[in-house]
Amino acid sequence: MSQQPAHHDNNHGEEPNFYRAKRGIMSWLFTVDHKRLGVMYLASVLLFFLVAGILAIFLRTELLTPAADYVSASTYNQLFTLHGAIMVFLFIIPATPGALGNIFLPLMLGAKDVAFPRLNLLSFWVYSVAAVMLLCTLLLGGLDTGWTFYTPYSTSTGTAAGLAALGVFVAGFSSILTGLNFVVTVHRMRAPGQTWDRLPLFVWAIYATAVIQILATPVLAITVLLVFIERFLGIGIFDPAMGGDPVLFQHFFWFYSHPAVYIMILPGFGIISEMITVHSRKHIFGYKAIALSSVAIAVISFVVWGHHLFVSGQSEVAGIVFSFLTFAVAVPTAIKVFSWVATLYGGSIVYNTPMWYALMFLWTFTIGGLTGVYLAVIAVDVHLHDTYFVVAHFHYVMMGGLVVAFIGGLFHWWPKITGRFYNEALGKLSALLVFIGFNVTFGTQFFLGHQGMPRRYFAYLPEYEAMHRISTYGSWILAAGLFCALFGLLAAFSKNAKKAGNNPWNAMSLEWQTQSPPIEHNFHETPHVTGSPYDFPEIDKSGGVHH
Repeated sequence: MSQQPAHHDNNHGEEPNFYRAKRGIMSWLFTVDHKRLGVMYLASVLLFFLVAGILAIFLRTELLTPAADYVSASTYNQLFTLHGAIMVFLFIIPATPGALGNIFLPLMLGAKDVAFPRLNLLSFWVYSVAAVMLLCTLLLGGLDTGWTFYTPYSTSTGTAAGLAALGVFVAGFSSILTGLNFVVTVHRMRAPGQTWDRLPLFVWAIYATAVIQILATPVLAITVLLVFIERFLGIGIFDPAMGGDPVLFQHFFWFYSHPAVYIMILPGFGIISEMITVHSRKHIFGYKAIALSSVAIAVISFVVWGHHLFVSGQSEVAGIVFSFLTFAVAVPTAIKVFSWVATLYGGSIVYNTPMWYALMFLWTFTIGGLTGVYLAVIAVDVHLHDTYFVVAHFHYVMMGGLVVAFIGGLFHWWPKITGRFYNEALGKLSALLVFIGFNVTFGTQFFLGHQGMPRRYFAYLPEYEAMHRISTYGSWILAAGLFCALFGLLAAFSKNAKKAGNNPWNAMSLEWQTQSPPIEHNFHETPHVTGSPYDFPEIDKSGGVHH
C-alpha cells in the first residue's frame, strides 16, 4: 500500500456518511461540506445538461429537412444560442471542477475539506444566481446572439443580451472563487508525505484548471461587462460609428475562451488518467510527463487565441505566429494520449463501464485533436471557417472529450459517492449507444463542413439534406445512450443495488481508503502517504498477487 490512512474499526459501527450527518433541506442549502456542495453542483449541472441536450435535439430535428418544419428562424436562433450558452457556462465549465472536483479533491489530498469552506458555499450560490439570470432571458425576450455574444449584434439586438451578459459576468465570479479555493487547498492541505510527485493526476489536472480560472476568467468578466455597459450607455468601445472596434471584442473574448476550452477539457484528462490506470491495474506510464503537460497546456493556452481570428483581418505575421503556437499546444496533449495508450499496453485491463468510456474517449478526443490541427493551418481554415467542420471539431473535443470523460468518471466514482454499484448492463449499453450516436451525429458534420455547409443556418440547400438526416438520426441514438447512462447510475439507489464496499476497484489513491459514502470529515485520522497513488500490486500469469 502506498497510502496509510487510519481505517475505522467496523466492529464498533460506522459513523454516519455525509448524507446522513445532518438532516433537513437547510442543512444542505447552507452546508460547508465539500462533498454535499459537490453533490449539489452535480445535480445542478446534470439538470442544465438535460435542458441543453433537449434544445440540441430540437435543433437537430428541425434540421431534418431544408424547410421550416417546427420553429421559425428567430426561434431557431434563440434555441441554438441557449443550447450553447447553457451547455458552456452552466454545464461544461463548472461540471468537473464544481462537482467531481469538489467531492474528490480534498479526499485525494487526505484533507477534511477545502481551504475555504464558506467561500466554497458562496461559489455555489453565485453560480446558482448566474443560472437564474441566464434562464430569465427566456421570459424577457430570449437570446439570439450565439453563445459568443459577438458585437455589434449583441450590443444592438432587441433580445435580452444585456441580462445574459450580466449572468455570464456573475458566473465568472463563481469560477474564480472555485479556482482560488482549489489552488490554496492543493498547496496547503496535502496529507503528510504527499509531495508534488505523489499527487493523483486528477489533482494535477484540477490544479492546472484552477490556475486558468483565476487568470483568464477576469478577462471574460470585463468583456461581457463592457457589452452590458455599451448596450445601455452607448460608450462606443465596440461600435465603429463611435470610434470603437468590433474585432476588439473577439480578441478579448477569445483570450478567455480558448483557455476556457482547457478549463473544460483538462479535468477530463485527469479523469481519464485515473480510470485507465485503475482499470488496467498498472502504474501510469509517464507520470511526470502527464502531470507537467497539464501545466504546459495551461500556459500555452493563453497565447493561441488568435487562431479564432484568421479571417478577421489580423496581420499575416500574427496569423503565422498563432498558427505555430496552435501546433505547439498539440504536443503536451499528444504526450497524454501516448502515455494512456502505453499504460494500457501490458495492463490487466478490466472491461467494465468506466473502461469502455475511457477507450471511447481515446477515439473521440483524438479525432477532435487531430481535426484541430487542420484548423490551425491558415489556408485550410479559410475554407473551413464557420462551417459544420468547426461544429464537428468543437463537439469532438467538448462532448467526445470532456462529456465522455465526465460520464465515465461518474461510473468510476459512483460506488464511492453512493456506496452502491450502478447497473453494469445499462452502463455498457449507454457507452455503446453514445459511441455510435455521437460518431454518426458529428462525424457526418465533418463532411458537411468540407462541402461548404455553413454553421448556424436555419435553412440549407437540398443537396445537404441526406447528411443532415443521418446527423439527426445519430442525435436520437446519442440521446438514448445518455438516458441509459442516467438510468444505469440511478439504479444504485434501488433496494436491490449491490453494496460496493469501500474500495471496489482495489485502487490505491486516498479517496478509496475511506468509508463509502465518506463520513462528514472524510477520514478518522489524518492519512500518511508513503508512495505513489499508482503503485498497484503486480499480478502474475497464474492469478496470484504480490507486491
